[in-house]
Amino acid sequence: MEEIIIGVVRKSTGKQNIERQVRNILAKYPNARIVRITHCGATVIGYKDFQKVINEAKAGTVNRKYKLVFDSASRMSRDSEGGCQLYEDLFNHNVSIEFLKEPHINTEVFKKALDNQIKLQVTTGNEATDKLINTVIKALNDYTIALAKEQIKKVFDQAQKELEDIHTRTSEGILTAKLEGKRVGLSKGSKLTTKKEKKAKEIILKHSKLFNGTLNDIECRKLAGVSRNSYYKYKAELKELETMVA
Repeated sequence: MEEIIIGVVRKSTGKQNIERQVRNILAKYPNARIVRITHCGATVIGYKDFQKVINEAKAGTVNRKYKLVFDSASRMSRDSEGGCQLYEDLFNHNVSIEFLKEPHINTEVFKKALDNQIKLQVTTGNEATDKLINTVIKALNDYTIALAKEQIKKVFDQAQKELEDIHTRTSEGILTAKLEGKRVGLSKGSKLTTKKEKKAKEIILKHSKLFNGTLNDIECRKLAGVSRNSYYKYKAELKELETMVA
């Protein structure tokens, strides 16, 4: 059977170097096809380029199997729920997933857990005994799968926490700068930050793709309820501050 290996690399901010991920994947799979995704949010799920890869892999044939390789689970998703759902969907379509930095949750490991289930149906002639033993066997099998799923979830939970920590550091940086009397994106002679501006910046920080959110500029500006000029001004100020506190 032919195995098609696709390395998926992505960066969520403009200053990140995507080539490190490329090198890591090609070091192990020199013939891998590399798909580059840039400036997306917490997850690559739903993005055009990645969706094409998913559709191609899930449509694999009897003679062709796909493997998707990521430098780490966070490059597939920083959204725990979405990452787990995509993992299960791809696994059910016989698509292999490999994370170079978290090999313990590769689909091959999960598949081995399934293969190692106790495939036994006890028949002793005693109905009560058979029921007890078979119930124990089923419980052990269920525990094995639940344990494997929990390991997968923990990794995506950590990826999501890292993103939330970035947002927290940025917010704390804004507060620290204010307490120290420093200007936070305000030009000389500007009025004090209004409640509307504060709320808009919080929305931008949480939802903009620039900060690993899921909304593009048009969607985010609409949600923030500010003018085009104010939106890009606030976004630039937040980005400058993030660079200072990252």
